[in-house]
Amino acid sequence: MPIIDQIAQYTDDLIAIRRDLHQHPELGMQEVRTSGVVKKWLQEWGIETHTGIGKTGVVGVLKGQGKAGRTIGLRADMDALPIHEKTNLPFSSKTAGVMHACGHDAHTTMLLGAARYLAENPNFDGTAVLIFQPAEEGLGGARAMLADGLFDKFPCDEIYGMHNNPNGRPGSVGVKPGQAMAGADFFDIRIQASGSHAAMPHQSVDPIVIASSLVQQLQTIVSRNVPPVEPLVLSVTQIHSGSAYNVIPSECTISGTMRYFSLELADMVRKRMKELCDGMASGYGIEISLDNRNIFDVLVNDEALSQVMLDIAADVVGKDNIAVTPDVVTGSEDFADMLRVIPGAYCTVGHEGTLPLHNDGFILDESILPVGASIYARIIEQRTSANI
Repeated sequence: MPIIDQIAQYTDDLIAIRRDLHQHPELGMQEVRTSGVVKKWLQEWGIETHTGIGKTGVVGVLKGQGKAGRTIGLRADMDALPIHEKTNLPFSSKTAGVMHACGHDAHTTMLLGAARYLAENPNFDGTAVLIFQPAEEGLGGARAMLADGLFDKFPCDEIYGMHNNPNGRPGSVGVKPGQAMAGADFFDIRIQASGSHAAMPHQSVDPIVIASSLVQQLQTIVSRNVPPVEPLVLSVTQIHSGSAYNVIPSECTISGTMRYFSLELADMVRKRMKELCDGMASGYGIEISLDNRNIFDVLVNDEALSQVMLDIAADVVGKDNIAVTPDVVTGSEDFADMLRVIPGAYCTVGHEGTLPLHNDGFILDESILPVGASIYARIIEQRTSANI
């Protein structure tokens, strides 16, 4: 079974929905228009619709007309990134500084495509729970939906998600069973020292010099404390200080992220970061505060359901285009939080493209839309069966 014929016939409609979402991107927890678009289409197709789950999240519930079978969840993310788009596409973002550079507009569209097909062909067992999640890009959308009782209100037996992958292999589907994507912390380190005239540095305790030294020390944590065979990343991504050429400032802030797969190693890194900050503060007689926040859990795919997802994807893209992905990914995905509660799997779907995700020139290959929609639809048709 290739792409579902009926979904293939929706292709122009799916492209129109996706381009509309692309032109009107919204950051996490601000997806008011996006959730409104989702609500509009779900209700138009006669799907029971719930809004305000996790602030801007939307959940559709569609009962099949078959036997009283199982309940399967499908999840798509809706938020965009704080990036100014430079694609020059005719449907480029109309919101300065905000762009769908990660394909969430496509994820939402693919799930809408599956929703439409299932609403028009409800001859499946059980129930489909269609989850449109806000704020995946580090703002805790999954946790917000869970805190709002997502799976208490809409219990699921299994849950599935997917992400586009610009790997140049259209229709290729990969799943990494077990640990698949890294957990992540975000951190901010605030150095409060003493400023002065830049021509009289001896009157200061220079926070920029201290920050420069601290960044170097932080980089030794992985190289000198983490076993070389263990994947762990600690990256400083921001340094903010100063406002003039002739002023040594009194404060400096360092920010960044840690990505990990071992909870024990992550705790060790957090401890070493605190020790280095405290040691530097003591040595210079200043104050250094560390705010370390866990943002993502390690994404763990259920071993058996990973193979289930691949087998279903093979019905759509062919057996030659599916693969068990051998390597973990140090990127993170908050679908991990849902997988900690409900067993399931998360796959990537390949498409044409030469630029990576989170790039201001990223262009999505829209041929992926009916592929993803068909995989989602087949999951519901096969996994809601009362006989599993």
